[in-house]
Amino acid sequence: MSGSYGTQVIESVAVRRRRLREAWLFGAERAKNTLNEQTGKVLASVMIGAVACAGCAGVSYFKSAQAEEKQKQQPTHSATTSGPVSPSPSK
Repeated sequence: MSGSYGTQVIESVAVRRRRLREAWLFGAERAKNTLNEQTGKVLASVMIGAVACAGCAGVSYFKSAQAEEKQKQQPTHSATTSGPVSPSPSK
């Protein structure tokens, strides 16, 4: 019996929170307008996805910037030939 009572308490708290949230969002019109429970989950998922994409783009940008900086700091090697170079005959 105690499990049943606990379930009832949890459900009543959930109902009370939903009613308070709808009263805060919609005021006196809450009977006409109800917030779809899935809407919040979809919006949260979109926000998390946007933050993840921005994070990946930022990490990629900084890694490429570091690679370019490292490449600029390394001395450049010019192509040299081994041995004497003979001049081309002029006509």
